[in-house]
Amino acid sequence: MARGPIEGRIMVVAFEGWTDAGDAASGAVRRLIEACELEAFDEIEPDEYVDFAMHRPVVRTLEDGARALQWPATVAYAPTRPSTREPLAADAGLDVSTGNEGELFAVVGAEPSRNWAAYAAEFLEIARGCEVDAIVFVGAMLADVPHTRPIATSITSDSRELQQRLGVLQSEYEGPTGIMTVLSLAAQDAGIQTASLWASVPHYVHNAPAPKAVIALLDRLSEMVDVTVPLGDLPEQSGEWERGIDELTERDDDMRAYIGKLEEQRDAVESPEASGEAIAHEFERFLRDQNGRPRPDPRGPASGDEPDRGDDAPPV
Repeated sequence: MARGPIEGRIMVVAFEGWTDAGDAASGAVRRLIEACELEAFDEIEPDEYVDFAMHRPVVRTLEDGARALQWPATVAYAPTRPSTREPLAADAGLDVSTGNEGELFAVVGAEPSRNWAAYAAEFLEIARGCEVDAIVFVGAMLADVPHTRPIATSITSDSRELQQRLGVLQSEYEGPTGIMTVLSLAAQDAGIQTASLWASVPHYVHNAPAPKAVIALLDRLSEMVDVTVPLGDLPEQSGEWERGIDELTERDDDMRAYIGKLEEQRDAVESPEASGEAIAHEFERFLRDQNGRPRPDPRGPASGDEPDRGDDAPPV
């Protein structure tokens, strides 16, 4: 089978929280929702699934002056218009081009903290109602990568058809996992193909969002689902994000040396993108760290550091 984008109805999914380093995954999916003019049509209520100490409700002031709460629900989006394959305007780059004929759906919301089996059942009910043929899960993890190099991304799939179409492999990871794997396996059992797209975000950069990672995810996602999303001001934000980190690390000799080592490791891959095997190893370490095995600070303990942060370096 020739390599190409996923065919049929596709649902793109991202969760805010553990799998959303630098707000990159949710940021990319929200850009997709906005560009394709998807409209909210259903949601999974948070009460049974979300820990409100981790994902707090937000209070807002409405136009009439009244104050209202916005709860961290999972929201599903559907297309509002058919899309046709039209070239982007060469000068403006403002239009969206898609070959999916308006059959792109999306789900985004707070990562559930409990009752995952019941949550998966509600999620699958929405997916079945949309009659999707495939689901793409989008995530971002903190990893030992330098901010000065292209953001590495990786795609895996347990579907033989999608492996051939996308030219990717099945993940070989075994160990503690998250909600997206739970949903992926449940979807596969229900006859829905799935794929996972991940980006590696520099772990020493604690200020979100990370626009450089959003761009990397959108680039790969657009290839997978045959949709071109205008980047708008993201490239400018990405440049400012990188320059800001450069300015802060310029005053820290240890930090510069540490980033230099990460650059050497990345350049040794001899590719502008890290290999799938390297990303797989980073993901395994990411999951192990989150399961209670924090990584040490390479500079040693410092006064005022928070205990067991799981970082390799102090926040930038």
